[in-house]
Order: sequence, then structure tokens, then C-alpha cells
Amino acid sequence: MLELQVGVAKVGKYATPESGDTLEMIERPHGGFSFVLADGQGSGRGAKTLSNLVTTRAISMLKDGARDGAVARAVHDYLYAYRHGQVSATLNILSVDLSARSVLVSRNNPCPFYVIDEQGMTTYNEPSTPIGLYSMTKPVITKISLRPYVYVVVFTDGILHAGRRYNESIELENYLGNFNVRQGRTAQEVTDDVLGRAVELDQNRPNDDMSVIVMAALPMESENKVRRMTVCFPVERA
Repeated sequence: MLELQVGVAKVGKYATPESGDTLEMIERPHGGFSFVLADGQGSGRGAKTLSNLVTTRAISMLKDGARDGAVARAVHDYLYAYRHGQVSATLNILSVDLSARSVLVSRNNPCPFYVIDEQGMTTYNEPSTPIGLYSMTKPVITKISLRPYVYVVVFTDGILHAGRRYNESIELENYLGNFNVRQGRTAQEVTDDVLGRAVELDQNRPNDDMSVIVMAALPMESENKVRRMTVCFPVERA
């Protein structure tokens, strides 16, 4: 059997009360699940309102069984019409389709994403634009076969641009390129490492909202079919 793990970590821009990144999850009607990650233009409450709008529309259509590409196009059309092409948001949809034994990544995001397996790391960086600005915007869709020891790493631009203020670079390709998938590291461990490195490069004061999703397919010996989800959310004391 395979165990599918998804690790998520996100942090807001330093000294900004609300993160402009929003993440939502939905179980698909025909098996599998989808994660929707949106990064609203700007930062703070306005960006949060925008990214919430985008993810809510996407989740509602995915729940009804719509395909990822159709969802991305429809959400773009809605945002473009609603805000008259004046605001933008990046949109990533990471889906596991159990009936097709595949992982789909739908990307309206200039940031690349990475796939790591036993053959090494592959960068997917085809040109892609955010939703909301141009009338004919379409997602870039990538299909990856579901197999043991494969990791998919998706993130927002706060990760990619970490350290620029201090003339540093996160160099994710070098970090992930040396990754040994046979070690069987959990998705959450990889997620925390990527976010931790980004925050460190910004000297523990993130210059932008940062979000990372890592999906891992790892072999498991047990036949236990229990599904689990854990959420950790820090809250200020009263």
C-alpha cells in the first residue's frame, strides 16, 4: 500500500495582522482530494479577502465534481468580470485522483513547482500568469503518476523571493536536488524545512506571506486504512 501524506506550513508577512495566502482542502466526490492555494495581490486584509474569494469559488466547484482546469478557468473568469481586470491572485490546485492513480497540479502562478522521485528532481516552470488580469488566462496543468517515493512541492512567491532583501537566495533547486527520497521523510518534515529556510533568509521577519504544500507518496507495510489529519494553529493568549 501507499500512504499519501500532505504537509502544509504558512506564515504571514512580518508585522501584518492577516496573511494574504489562503489554503482550503476538499474531498473529491469520486475519490481523492484537492488542495487549493491562493495568494491575493498585495498583503493584509485586502489580500486575504481576495484569496478567500478565490478559494471559496474553487472549492465549491471541486465539491460538485468539476475538473481542475475548468475550475481554474471559471474562477479566473469570475474574478476578471467581478473586479474588471484590476486585481490579480495566484492560484494552485493540487489534486490526488485515486481513480486515475495520478496527481494533478493546476498552476496560475509564475512560481515553479518541483517533483522529486527516485530519478531526481524535475522543475516545472512553464510560463504561467496569475488569474484576474487578462481575459484569456488559462492554467498550466501537469499530470504526475502516483507511485512510491514521489514528492510534489508547491509554494507561493514569498518562499521563492526569500532573502532578496539581504542579497540572498533560497536556492530551492539545489536544496531539493540533493534530497534522498528513499529516506522516507514525511511531507510535514519537508514542508517545515522549506518554510524554515525561507524565514531564516528573511532574518525571521518574513518579507511576504509564505505558504508551502508538500505531497508525498510513501510505501507502507500496514493494511490500516485509517485516515488522519492534524492541524496546528498558534493563537495569541488573551
